[in-house]
Amino acid sequence: MGARICTGTVTTEAHQGEWSAAVSGRDDTLYRSGSPGGNVLPSVSGLWSERGPPCNRIKASPVQPTTNGRAGRRDSFAMGNSALKAHLETAQKTGVFQLTGKGLNEFPMDLQKLASSLRTMDLSGNKIEILPSVIGHFAVLKSLNLNSNKLAVLPEDVGKLKKLETFHLNSNSLKQLPSSFDQLAALKTLNLSGNQLREFPLQLCRLRHLDVVDLSKNRIQRLPDELEQLQAIELNVNQNQVSQISSNISRAPRLKVLRIEENCLEISMIPTSILADSRISLLAVEGNLFEVKNLRDLEGYDKYMERFTATKKKFS
Repeated sequence: MGARICTGTVTTEAHQGEWSAAVSGRDDTLYRSGSPGGNVLPSVSGLWSERGPPCNRIKASPVQPTTNGRAGRRDSFAMGNSALKAHLETAQKTGVFQLTGKGLNEFPMDLQKLASSLRTMDLSGNKIEILPSVIGHFAVLKSLNLNSNKLAVLPEDVGKLKKLETFHLNSNSLKQLPSSFDQLAALKTLNLSGNQLREFPLQLCRLRHLDVVDLSKNRIQRLPDELEQLQAIELNVNQNQVSQISSNISRAPRLKVLRIEENCLEISMIPTSILADSRISLLAVEGNLFEVKNLRDLEGYDKYMERFTATKKKFS
């Protein structure tokens, strides 16, 4: 299956005191509200399976059931054309189309009629395998939710969604993003948790208005040099296979929350510049290949704690 397995013993403890909250990600109230980036994603500590952290197991790909074209069409319209028509009529009035958990195998092509007016589209919890190129016609779309479908690729046409601010793609089967993804000039929130990404998508480093990025539960192994260009306020790479972090991440101009829980990090692989020289004021590293309390011995830890404490006071 190609999934990398790291070796080593993962040590986690029940830590007490402010320093523990500062590095464990347990104090999620710091940026939950009132922050420049709005809501950020809570820690997922404790949610991994009983089989252990991702560096100690192979992450199997979900089995995708197959259907022939005829069966797929029957499933897509199982809800009935009259019901779909009712949803379309509502969307025409409100600018919001929501059709979730209906077992759709195909993108509802009738939505093209609303391409010039639709602002919100929610097709989460279906069985859509292909996002057609017509998605690029939705010129005023601001929010697109495709969580929990069966998407393996995205068309290059998604880059035409110039007004898109929120993009939810959790729990699909994406292995990479299209090259046009860096053209989503208005994008602020991106959720890609639970896919099959093996590398950090460098397109994200070219998005100027990005605030929150969730890449948790993928297969990413390293955080590259290009992250110095990332504009996000929060980056979540929990439950990946990260074993290397470029020190350049400390130069990310707005990064304040970095979640790297349940990965494959040795303490020697954490750049001290993250502690001493970055803007990061919440570093979550539980569930890696070291005891969290040992962070206190790293150069720059005192400076990190000053930022953490100042931020906690600001939002308390």
